[in-house]
Amino acid sequence: MERQQFKTNINAGVEKVYDTMLGKDTFKQWTSVFNPSSDFEGSWAKGSKILFTGLSKEGKKEGMVGKIEENIPHKFVSIFYVGLVDGDDEVTEGPAVETWAGGYENYTFDESNGSTEVSVEVDVNEEMLTYFNQTYPKALEKLKEICEK
Repeated sequence: MERQQFKTNINAGVEKVYDTMLGKDTFKQWTSVFNPSSDFEGSWAKGSKILFTGLSKEGKKEGMVGKIEENIPHKFVSIFYVGLVDGDDEVTEGPAVETWAGGYENYTFDESNGSTEVSVEVDVNEEMLTYFNQTYPKALEKLKEICEK
């Protein structure tokens, strides 16, 4: 896996950016860039399990199983990926999981003069590098748009 970093500056306070990024309804909006049916199940609380889900082209629920390693409100969130969502199943071992399990996705929030820099570091497997490099900046642009309304 390769760690990728994406950043954006948002003309809004850190509380609004953090709440928008992680809020149930607004999360669905900015992550719709990855999958129009993007959603999450679970909690952002430290130590909690969280499922990032969406529907495949065939209408099957799929996604990632994560654990919130850290959540310092308005400062830092760290997600550790432990498996995949395959329909109603959580798959945490086997060949399909090996390319993702053990990776992190970290969000860092830094406010200065009423503007917030959001930095995302995500571990990406080789087959998804191009997709993430093209899509994550668009997702952060969507987050910026929502926060600056």
